[in-house]
Amino acid sequence: MGACKKKQPPVSTEVPVNLVKVQAQSVLYYDKYPSTTAALSQVSLLPQVQGAVTGIFFTEGSHVTKGQKLYEIDTRIYQNNYDAAVANLRVAQGTLKQSQQDADRYDYLNKYNAVAKQLYDHAMITLENSKSQVKAADEAVKTAKTNLNYAIVTAPFSGTIGFSQVKLGNVVSVGTTVLNTISTDSPMAVDFVINEKQLPKFEKLQMEKKANVDSLFTLLLPDNTLYPENGKISIIDRAVDSQTGSIRVRLVFPNAKNMLRVGMSCVVRVHNQDTQPQLVLPNKAVVEQMGEYFVYIAKDSTITNPKAPADSAKTKKTLVAAQKKVQIGQTIGPNVVIKSGINAGDRVVTDGVQSLHDGSQITTANKVGPGAGKGGKG
Repeated sequence: MGACKKKQPPVSTEVPVNLVKVQAQSVLYYDKYPSTTAALSQVSLLPQVQGAVTGIFFTEGSHVTKGQKLYEIDTRIYQNNYDAAVANLRVAQGTLKQSQQDADRYDYLNKYNAVAKQLYDHAMITLENSKSQVKAADEAVKTAKTNLNYAIVTAPFSGTIGFSQVKLGNVVSVGTTVLNTISTDSPMAVDFVINEKQLPKFEKLQMEKKANVDSLFTLLLPDNTLYPENGKISIIDRAVDSQTGSIRVRLVFPNAKNMLRVGMSCVVRVHNQDTQPQLVLPNKAVVEQMGEYFVYIAKDSTITNPKAPADSAKTKKTLVAAQKKVQIGQTIGPNVVIKSGINAGDRVVTDGVQSLHDGSQITTANKVGPGAGKGGKG
């Protein structure tokens, strides 16, 4: 019976794998930064005179233009004060006219010594006092006019106005009651934070004119859609935060259609400017071990079998897996940029990596399913 048994073929020690040939290619990717939209100009409207609100002349949340009438504070007392100041000015002007006539008369008589010196001096002093009274009355008119104007609150610039903080009939106080807030619409600022190590890169982008016209800076809206306008660097903050090692950067984006609102949470995308072709591999080809990254490349090898029968070849060509430490770059979808460690043309194991160690014999005779022996940088 033993003689009838067929001799079993030796179990293969070759690990089945799939390979990909590394090629340099142009890649497009973005560095992403959480960001918040902000108005370039925003102001709280505070009353500069006291009184009851007697008029509201805008629609909440609407666009208003510079100089547009927004609120009216009871103007009656300020109108009365203005009218009284004007009347006092006219009285003072009349007194000045009379004083000027008296001074002219006494001045003429004084030339001929036809008037007492005391009367002449009194006329001159009265004239100067009348001039001062006119000046004081004129200033009172200006003050009353200013207060009357302050009773009408207008938009300091064009922008969007928010919810009114007061209603008709509410009494407001000078400098303490917030009437409303108004902010500019376009362009819109977008603020984000970068690491201090990235500061030279952004300073260079700020200085380059090209950075103001191309698509280096794009914006993802809260619903993850792409904002249709490109941005440019407006400001890099004056100092690095010593606690976090970060610094704030501000972009500006056109906002003619008012798609951006103050306070939105967005994502700034900064276009990769590296135009040199780069090596790209599937993520699953990369194995992470204690914070370091490795791939396996296929190497041609020859093994010797001294026990091979005389009628068989003593040597055999095979493939072996050689482990290579790599430095990874940006992740782009299912792929990752390899900055160093391998070369274009290398054959890299993409499936079956978890069954390998440095020097393992491998074979590509049998295709490996995509779920077998997955790697990945974790």
